[in-house]
Amino acid sequence: MKPFRERTRGGATAVYRHPLAVRATHWVNALCLLVLLLSGLQILNAHPALYWGETSRFDRPLAAIEAAPQPDGKLRGRLLVGDAVFDTTGVLGASMSGSEQLQARAFPSWLTLPAYPDLGAGRRWHFAFAWVLVINGLLYALFAAATGRLSGLLWPSPAELRHVGRALWDHLRLRFAHGDDARGYNVLQKLAYSTVVFGLLPLMLATGLVMSPAVYARLPLLGDLLGGRQSARTLHFLAASGLVAFVAVHLAMVLAAGPINEIRSMVTGWFVVRREKKTP
Repeated sequence: MKPFRERTRGGATAVYRHPLAVRATHWVNALCLLVLLLSGLQILNAHPALYWGETSRFDRPLAAIEAAPQPDGKLRGRLLVGDAVFDTTGVLGASMSGSEQLQARAFPSWLTLPAYPDLGAGRRWHFAFAWVLVINGLLYALFAAATGRLSGLLWPSPAELRHVGRALWDHLRLRFAHGDDARGYNVLQKLAYSTVVFGLLPLMLATGLVMSPAVYARLPLLGDLLGGRQSARTLHFLAASGLVAFVAVHLAMVLAAGPINEIRSMVTGWFVVRREKKTP
């Protein structure tokens, strides 16, 4: 992989860290993941329960979101995880969806695409942007393979892995890299990106294919490897939850590390590295 381009001015060095192809695929990914999340919750609203195996066991879901009518006529939202029951009134199950009254709706209208109940529209949005995400991912993979980006930037070296504990402790204390150490990704970033690129996204694709009756009929072995269609649906939801957690942590780290510099680097490609002040 070619070394980063640099330009120095005053007390800072600007490093060209994100080529145009990386920036473009990054923002397309962000849009796709947002649409997929909102449309996926619309689909899940049609039957907000998860199972394991080939078929649904309606009396024993792994997890479910319910709206339970109370003796006084009011709704109570409940999240069931195994034998545990959590009151989620106003958020899940019995949610506030654009009105002053609670509605029997697993996820509120502001979290679904479209906002109104429409399973068909949710599926169309979901499938369309799923293919956009796949094509965009393939384009990124081709670029990364051609430039050595995967091995050079996203895959941590054995030496870096030995310092995972220290890097985690520094992040928990909001101590981020400065100077030359800030030129590239740190070991935690590499591990997170590798988990997404090589783990969560392929799992999302595989489980999504298994949930398609047409694909499952032609590739039953893939469904068997994932434990059946209902298992694939549960794994799909868990992988999506992992992506949401990744994005949440990613955004938090951007804010903590300096949002102007971080966002500018993903818009223009140039990341500013400040020189460390030498103490006398």
